[in-house]
Amino acid sequence: MNTTQATIAPAIETPRTILRAHRLGDFDAYAAMWADPAVIRFIGGKPRTREESWMRFLRHAGLWSLLGYGFWAIEEKATGQFIGEAGFHDLKREMQPSIEGVPEAGWALVPAVHGAGLASEVVGRVLAWGEEAFGRGRTVCIIDPENTASLKVATKCGYQEVVRTVYHDAPTILLERLS
Repeated sequence: MNTTQATIAPAIETPRTILRAHRLGDFDAYAAMWADPAVIRFIGGKPRTREESWMRFLRHAGLWSLLGYGFWAIEEKATGQFIGEAGFHDLKREMQPSIEGVPEAGWALVPAVHGAGLASEVVGRVLAWGEEAFGRGRTVCIIDPENTASLKVATKCGYQEVVRTVYHDAPTILLERLS
Protein backbone atom coordinates (compact mmCIF):
# COMPACT_ATOMS: atom_id res chain seq x y z
CA MET A 1 0.00 0.00 0.00
CA ASN A 2 1.25 3.49 -0.82
CA THR A 3 1.52 5.28 2.50
CA THR A 4 3.37 8.35 1.22
CA GLN A 5 0.31 10.39 0.31
CA ALA A 6 -2.39 11.65 2.64
CA THR A 7 -5.59 9.65 2.62
CA ILE A 8 -8.89 9.52 4.46
CA ALA A 9 -10.92 6.48 5.38
CA PRO A 10 -12.82 5.14 2.38
CA ALA A 11 -16.46 4.32 3.06
CA ILE A 12 -17.15 0.59 3.01
CA GLU A 13 -20.28 -1.32 3.96
CA THR A 14 -21.57 -4.47 5.54
CA PRO A 15 -25.20 -5.59 5.34
CA ARG A 16 -26.08 -3.63 8.50
CA THR A 17 -23.41 -0.94 8.76
CA ILE A 18 -21.49 1.79 6.98
CA LEU A 19 -17.83 2.09 7.93
CA ARG A 20 -16.68 5.64 7.27
CA ALA A 21 -14.33 8.35 8.49
CA HIS A 22 -15.01 9.70 11.95
CA ARG A 23 -16.90 12.99 11.86
CA LEU A 24 -16.89 15.80 14.40
CA GLY A 25 -20.58 15.10 14.98
CA ASP A 26 -19.67 11.58 16.22
CA PHE A 27 -17.65 12.89 19.12
CA ASP A 28 -20.30 12.98 21.87
CA ALA A 29 -21.37 9.39 21.13
CA TYR A 30 -17.71 8.39 20.82
CA ALA A 31 -16.82 9.92 24.20
CA ALA A 32 -19.85 8.26 25.81
CA MET A 33 -18.81 4.88 24.39
CA TRP A 34 -15.26 5.16 25.76
CA ALA A 35 -16.58 6.21 29.19
CA ASP A 36 -18.92 3.20 29.40
CA PRO A 37 -17.71 0.50 31.83
CA ALA A 38 -19.07 -2.27 29.55
CA VAL A 39 -16.87 -1.03 26.68
CA ILE A 40 -13.63 -0.40 28.55
CA ARG A 41 -13.87 -3.42 30.85
CA PHE A 42 -11.34 -5.34 28.73
CA ILE A 43 -9.75 -2.34 26.96
CA GLY A 44 -7.68 -0.58 29.56
CA GLY A 45 -10.22 -1.07 32.35
CA LYS A 46 -10.61 2.66 33.07
CA PRO A 47 -13.29 4.91 31.59
CA ARG A 48 -11.75 7.64 29.46
CA THR A 49 -12.30 11.25 30.27
CA ARG A 50 -13.72 13.51 27.57
CA GLU A 51 -10.21 14.91 27.06
CA GLU A 52 -8.67 11.43 26.69
CA SER A 53 -11.40 10.50 24.22
CA TRP A 54 -10.73 13.68 22.25
CA MET A 55 -7.02 12.82 21.90
CA ARG A 56 -7.91 9.30 20.76
CA PHE A 57 -10.55 10.69 18.37
CA LEU A 58 -7.97 13.00 16.75
CA ARG A 59 -5.60 10.05 16.32
CA HIS A 60 -7.94 8.51 13.74
CA ALA A 61 -7.39 11.20 11.11
CA GLY A 62 -3.65 11.05 11.74
CA LEU A 63 -3.45 7.29 11.22
CA TRP A 64 -5.19 7.50 7.84
CA SER A 65 -3.11 10.51 6.83
CA LEU A 66 0.25 9.05 7.79
CA LEU A 67 -0.18 5.29 7.37
CA GLY A 68 -2.89 5.01 4.74
CA TYR A 69 -5.00 2.93 7.10
CA GLY A 70 -6.73 3.39 10.41
CA PHE A 71 -10.06 3.02 12.15
CA TRP A 72 -13.51 3.62 10.76
CA ALA A 73 -16.52 4.93 12.62
CA ILE A 74 -19.29 2.33 12.47
CA GLU A 75 -22.66 3.77 11.53
CA GLU A 76 -25.76 1.62 11.86
CA LYS A 77 -27.62 1.73 8.52
CA ALA A 78 -31.07 1.42 10.10
CA THR A 79 -30.65 4.41 12.43
CA GLY A 80 -27.69 6.44 11.13
CA GLN A 81 -26.26 6.29 14.66
CA PHE A 82 -22.59 5.95 15.60
CA ILE A 83 -22.31 2.48 17.18
CA GLY A 84 -18.57 1.92 17.44
CA GLU A 85 -15.31 1.76 15.58
CA ALA A 86 -13.06 -0.82 13.97
CA GLY A 87 -9.99 -0.93 11.79
CA PHE A 88 -6.22 -1.25 11.87
CA HIS A 89 -3.54 0.73 13.61
CA ASP A 90 0.15 0.60 14.50
CA LEU A 91 0.50 2.11 17.97
CA LYS A 92 4.20 1.35 18.48
CA ARG A 93 3.21 -0.68 21.53
CA GLU A 94 5.95 -1.45 24.03
CA MET A 95 5.34 -5.17 24.35
CA GLN A 96 7.07 -8.46 23.63
CA PRO A 97 7.00 -9.87 21.12
CA SER A 98 6.98 -6.63 19.19
CA ILE A 99 4.13 -6.05 16.76
CA GLU A 100 5.47 -2.73 15.52
CA GLY A 101 5.00 -2.34 11.79
CA VAL A 102 2.28 -5.01 11.58
CA PRO A 103 -1.31 -3.83 11.03
CA GLU A 104 -3.15 -4.45 14.31
CA ALA A 105 -6.89 -4.99 14.08
CA GLY A 106 -9.20 -3.64 16.75
CA TRP A 107 -12.90 -3.06 17.35
CA ALA A 108 -15.28 -1.67 19.94
CA LEU A 109 -19.05 -1.32 19.84
CA VAL A 110 -21.59 0.41 22.04
CA PRO A 111 -23.26 -1.95 24.55
CA ALA A 112 -26.69 -1.55 22.89
CA VAL A 113 -25.47 -3.68 19.95
CA HIS A 114 -23.39 -6.24 21.86
CA GLY A 115 -24.39 -9.81 21.11
CA ALA A 116 -26.04 -9.01 17.76
CA GLY A 117 -23.25 -10.42 15.57
CA LEU A 118 -22.20 -6.98 14.36
CA ALA A 119 -18.59 -7.32 15.53
CA SER A 120 -18.01 -10.41 13.37
CA GLU A 121 -19.75 -8.76 10.42
CA VAL A 122 -17.70 -5.58 10.72
CA VAL A 123 -14.35 -7.23 11.48
CA GLY A 124 -14.83 -9.60 8.54
CA ARG A 125 -15.35 -6.62 6.23
CA VAL A 126 -12.38 -4.73 7.72
CA LEU A 127 -10.16 -7.77 7.14
CA ALA A 128 -11.36 -8.09 3.54
CA TRP A 129 -10.48 -4.41 3.02
CA GLY A 130 -7.07 -5.10 4.60
CA GLU A 131 -6.35 -7.91 2.18
CA GLU A 132 -7.14 -5.57 -0.71
CA ALA A 133 -5.06 -2.73 0.74
CA PHE A 134 -2.08 -4.62 2.19
CA GLY A 135 -2.08 -7.66 -0.04
CA ARG A 136 -1.96 -11.06 1.50
CA GLY A 137 0.03 -11.12 4.69
CA ARG A 138 -0.05 -10.95 8.46
CA THR A 139 -2.25 -8.91 10.75
CA VAL A 140 -2.44 -9.16 14.52
CA CYS A 141 -4.74 -8.28 17.39
CA ILE A 142 -4.34 -8.27 21.16
CA ILE A 143 -7.17 -9.29 23.46
CA ASP A 144 -7.63 -9.58 27.21
CA PRO A 145 -7.80 -13.30 28.10
CA GLU A 146 -11.12 -12.75 29.88
CA ASN A 147 -12.75 -11.08 26.87
CA THR A 148 -14.43 -14.22 25.56
CA ALA A 149 -16.71 -12.30 23.17
CA SER A 150 -13.79 -10.67 21.33
CA LEU A 151 -11.80 -13.90 21.36
CA LYS A 152 -14.76 -15.59 19.62
CA VAL A 153 -14.91 -12.79 17.02
CA ALA A 154 -11.16 -13.06 16.40
CA THR A 155 -11.29 -16.84 16.03
CA LYS A 156 -14.32 -16.65 13.73
CA CYS A 157 -12.40 -14.18 11.56
CA GLY A 158 -9.33 -16.42 11.27
CA TYR A 159 -7.06 -15.23 14.09
CA GLN A 160 -5.06 -17.79 16.04
CA GLU A 161 -3.28 -17.40 19.36
CA VAL A 162 0.46 -16.83 19.05
CA VAL A 163 1.49 -16.19 22.63
CA ARG A 164 0.24 -15.03 26.00
CA THR A 165 2.13 -11.94 27.03
CA VAL A 166 1.79 -8.82 29.16
CA TYR A 167 0.85 -5.33 28.05
CA HIS A 168 0.62 -2.43 30.54
CA ASP A 169 1.10 -4.94 33.36
CA ALA A 170 -1.99 -6.91 32.32
CA PRO A 171 -2.24 -10.38 30.77
CA THR A 172 -2.78 -10.18 27.02
CA ILE A 173 -3.21 -12.68 24.22
CA LEU A 174 -1.45 -11.90 20.95
CA LEU A 175 -3.26 -13.40 17.96
CA GLU A 176 -2.31 -13.37 14.30
CA ARG A 177 -4.05 -13.95 11.00
CA LEU A 178 -2.16 -15.02 7.91
CA SER A 179 -3.97 -14.45 4.64
